[in-house]
This record gives sequence, C-alpha cells and structure tokens, in this order.
Amino acid sequence: MATLLLRLSAPMQSWGDQSRFTERDTRREPTKSGVVGLICAALGWSRDHDLSPFMPDKMLMGVRVDREGIVLRDYHITQDVLKASANSKDTVVSNRYYLSDADFLVGLESNNREFLLDIKKALQNPKFPLFFGRKAFPPSRPIVPTADELGFDNPTEKSLKDALTEAPYNYCGSNGAPPEKLRLILELSPKDPDYFTLGLVRIDQPISFARREFLQRRVLIDYCKPEIGDD
Repeated sequence: MATLLLRLSAPMQSWGDQSRFTERDTRREPTKSGVVGLICAALGWSRDHDLSPFMPDKMLMGVRVDREGIVLRDYHITQDVLKASANSKDTVVSNRYYLSDADFLVGLESNNREFLLDIKKALQNPKFPLFFGRKAFPPSRPIVPTADELGFDNPTEKSLKDALTEAPYNYCGSNGAPPEKLRLILELSPKDPDYFTLGLVRIDQPISFARREFLQRRVLIDYCKPEIGDD
C-alpha cells in the first residue's frame, strides 16, 4: 500500500458533480471525477481510456481542506439561442458556481505503487495543460509536493488518513490564528463495515468520460489538527 499526495491550490477552482443545463454547481472540495480527469490529462489518456485503475477496490481518495474556498456565482446571459423547435430564438440565463482562494491536499491510496509513480511523473511533466474544473483555472503552485515539504517520501507507505493528517499544514491566512481543525473527506472501501451505515454518497466515480458515466461511492467526514509547517 502507498499514498500519493497532491496539492490543489489556485485562485479559482470548480468541482461540479450535479451540473445540469443552466445550473453548473461546484462542491466545496475536489471530486474524484475531477481529480481522475486531471490525472488522465497529465497521462495523455483519451476520453475512452479504461478507468478501472481508479475504482474504489483499487484506489481510494481523500481530501484535506487546508483553506475553505469562498463560493462565487457567475451569472450568464446568452441571447439569440435557437429553441428546440427551431422556430424562434430565446435568451438563456445560467448560473455557474466556483470556489475562490481554496487550497486542498489530496491523497490517493493504492496497492499499485508503480501506477502512483506514473501519476507523479505525469503531473510533473503533463501531456496536456492542467486546470481545476475550467480551462481558465490553472494551478498556482506545483501539484506534487516534495519530500522536503512533507517531511516524508511522496508516495509514502503511510495510510491515506495518516498521510493527510501528518503532512504539515502551511497556514497563510491573514485574519488571526489558523483554524483549530481541518476538514477531511475520506473515501471508504466497499469492504469497510461502515460503508453503508456512515458513508455519505458521492456520485463522482467515473466509469467512462466518453459516455459521461459515473457510479456512486461513499465518503466519511472527519477532522484533524496537523502540525503547522513553514510555507
């Protein structure tokens, strides 16, 4: 077992999982489909590539929210949109939601260490440009933290929760003291006894990007208080 840690930090991000037509939502933290899509772009995979290495029985994802983003709404008006009847045009109003100034530490736990190393190398030298939900939202810092930054190897032999909890927290807020605890979103293994009783449903496990097919997975919300490091 090994865990690869990623830093997802940018002025603007968007992690939608329920977007429909004129409503483009975002979650308060990265979705698994969004992170997998980011990795596929780095690897240079096509939209119809096999995504089975990312299934919950092979890879679990966790997120530590180092800085809760501010949800912003972008109000769009598009004029002269042709109606389905093709007889007339209409004005379409849409709402698009984004996260501003958010910072996340994402962990990927897998028994396939070699695949995690491939992901690490690809994110350091991506085949396609990387962005967080919208093409206008590029990363503001390197995605793969170094061993010097973390205080341990990356990938590490630590479990998903231990890696996210023990990685130093670089507080860079300007309004007083850092938060007392940080939110954790930990994916549950289907074999976990708490899978159905405590797990919260997320419909963001990608099966095919070409066909836009997704399955449910379950996550557990927890909290941690890591040591404050030097940014």
